[in-house]
Parts: sequence; structure tokens; C-alpha cells
Amino acid sequence: MWIMIANAGWILAAALFLWMLYDWFRVDTTYSEATLTSSREGEIEAYQETHKV
Repeated sequence: MWIMIANAGWILAAALFLWMLYDWFRVDTTYSEATLTSSREGEIEAYQETHKV
């Protein structure tokens, strides 16, 4: 019983690893490096933190 659970865990880990590789390849080929490293969060946070005195 425990061997089956351990094997299922390894299969699940391998499936997750393969899915992560697929997703990495898909994102890497879909988006440019500039798009992946840019962030509008800083602009949004700066806009929201404007204080009126």
C-alpha cells in the first residue's frame, strides 16, 4: 500500500515538473523578455500613494 502511495507521489511530481517545463517554454516563446521583466505595479502603487495635503 505504501509503495503505491509513494509511486503515485513520484508520478505526480514528475507530471508537475513536465507541466512546469511546458509552461516555461510556452511563456518564453509567447512573450518577449522586455514584456516579462516590465511591471506596471510600481506605476499603480505610485499613483495610489499620492497624498493630498
